[in-house]
Amino acid sequence: MMRRDSSPASPVRVGLIGAGKFGSMFLAQVPTTPAIEIAAIADLDPARARRACEAVGWDAPRIAGTAFLEDGAAMAREIDLDVVIEATGSPLAGIRHARAAIAARRHVVMVNVEADALVGPLLAAEARAAGVVISMAYGDQPALVAELVEWARDCGFPVVAAGKGTKYLPGYHELTPDRVWDHYGITAEGARAAGMNSQMFTSFMDGTKSAIEMAAIANSCGLDAPAMGLAFPPCGVDDLPHVLRPREDGGILDAKGMVEVVACDERDGRPVFRDLRWGVYVVVEAPNPYSAACFAQYGVKTDRTGRYAALYRPCHLIGLELGRSVLRAARDGRPIGSVTEFRADVMAVAKRDLKPGDRLDGEGGYAAYGRVAPAARAMAEGALPIGLAHDAVVRHPIARGEVIRWDAVEIDTTRADVVARREMEARFAPVG
Repeated sequence: MMRRDSSPASPVRVGLIGAGKFGSMFLAQVPTTPAIEIAAIADLDPARARRACEAVGWDAPRIAGTAFLEDGAAMAREIDLDVVIEATGSPLAGIRHARAAIAARRHVVMVNVEADALVGPLLAAEARAAGVVISMAYGDQPALVAELVEWARDCGFPVVAAGKGTKYLPGYHELTPDRVWDHYGITAEGARAAGMNSQMFTSFMDGTKSAIEMAAIANSCGLDAPAMGLAFPPCGVDDLPHVLRPREDGGILDAKGMVEVVACDERDGRPVFRDLRWGVYVVVEAPNPYSAACFAQYGVKTDRTGRYAALYRPCHLIGLELGRSVLRAARDGRPIGSVTEFRADVMAVAKRDLKPGDRLDGEGGYAAYGRVAPAARAMAEGALPIGLAHDAVVRHPIARGEVIRWDAVEIDTTRADVVARREMEARFAPVG
């Protein structure tokens, strides 16, 4: 189906799939964003989606004028839309919904970075072939990082490092959903009342979400993943250009052009001074002595040499900012970050000793966490992607901390996400 005209004179018609926290934050902004019209919302529980609209302040006429469905793919196919937002967080669902939207020639905004990390280059190629845009979600950290990288390159600055901040200590890798709320300072009851999913929030804390987001950034921005996974160095904003530079210059990076996540706590639990827990950053290099002198003249934070400089944004507002991706795609035909390469992957790593018969339960579960790695290394090791580490049964013992490999599990090879992943590997696997 052809998309209708989305000229500035008419609002962009949007379909949202998934009315959780991210989706609700976006919905809260719609009444004050005349350029956007929500035509339909798909959720496994349409009644929950209606309640979400009420909770964020929608009036009765706006709710009555919105279609509520259970099936996101059917919504993408059957309703007249300019843009489909995929906000479910499930890689399998994300692949299905994105492909349905692309086939119907809708632009796609992927809040679902899990699907992007698993098969993003494949979806991007399919979108290009259909003449539509598939974009990261502005407001989420990967798109904000992609914007900073784009700014740097447009200005002629080589990118040395890019990434985000988070809360991290080494022991978090073994965190499970039954203990996660202690680290957020809320009760399990309070989390349930707020609609917060314990497994999702465990993935934020155990390193999986950081790995997934850094893989998406690497694959969108042409950057590389650290050979041994993210280091999570404790680092405040004043120290970004000191820490995030190559080892040969006194930093921690394997080389220039890397992704990395900085921690807001020292390893002994003390808070980092001027931390970047909620923000994003880019470290750039002055291309010549004149540019380096300008850094000093205009108060840019640099390392001691004056060559490396950092710019950062201290926060991100997730769904409250999502309209930027929607309007950029519909009005300008451009994404704000799009996963087009396969440079980095996210390997599943055992959280505990696993025995034959154990069932993997996905991101933020009890069995595995995600570790980012160069795609070539992950494929050479036969590593199972964390995005497929659910409903797979362990075949032989796997030690805690060991990478989970394809040949260590039984998995349904006819599953749509497995088939798509294998197709993506065949088309985009690194050479050499």
